[in-house]
Amino acid sequence: MARWWRQFWGAIAFYTILPVPPNAEVRQVAVWAPLVGLLLGGLLAGVDMLLGALPLLPRSGLVVALQVGLTGGLHLDGVMDTADGLAVSDPQRRLEVMRDSHTGAYGVMAGCLVIVLKILALGHLPAERFWLLTGVMGWGRWGQVAAISFYPYLRREGKGAIHHQPHWPKQWWPGLGLLVVWAGLWGSIRDDWRLPLALTGWGLVLALAVGFVLYRRLGGHTGDTYGAVVEWVETLCWCAMTALPPNQALS
Repeated sequence: MARWWRQFWGAIAFYTILPVPPNAEVRQVAVWAPLVGLLLGGLLAGVDMLLGALPLLPRSGLVVALQVGLTGGLHLDGVMDTADGLAVSDPQRRLEVMRDSHTGAYGVMAGCLVIVLKILALGHLPAERFWLLTGVMGWGRWGQVAAISFYPYLRREGKGAIHHQPHWPKQWWPGLGLLVVWAGLWGSIRDDWRLPLALTGWGLVLALAVGFVLYRRLGGHTGDTYGAVVEWVETLCWCAMTALPPNQALS
């Protein structure tokens, strides 16, 4: 049990800028990523409630800015590096471009798109924001765990290598179970299963689809693409939830 706590705090240290105890163990942190997402979402939801007097759009912008800050821009950096790599026509050079610390035009555009789409989507989700913030951030990180579990890692070093030392191929199932339980709790409290089922469906499909698309384009994954999976799953999930009929989103 003590080791689990050390690994949990190690996951907090790896994925966020939050302070942790000195005995945190940064090892096999990916299995904790969905739980970290739920906790970060809860923190953002608390701030969102404190900002309740603000109009929805600027309030959503501040929440997204805080999200970037709490993660140290870790996943957003992956979005930008991945976009720069995918923009290269020569597949042999893609990993080299992604490793470059300089951000290119495609990376800047991808990063801006993610931020803008998140703000606009959250600005059109006036109700159930606690559950939407927590759930989507959980699914984004589960998508990363799925990519780690199902696809090969393309580098021998880098931040993503920590998830493969040693490699645990079935680390996807605890997070999936957690998110199913989370959806069950939401549905029970709400006494209406439409939104929980919708988000669970979108989260699962997008988490698997984004990881698969990047695998097909690159032949595997890197630390950068793991971050890209997190951000794009979050973004597309929030965008998808805006498509629900108003009577469902606001009831």
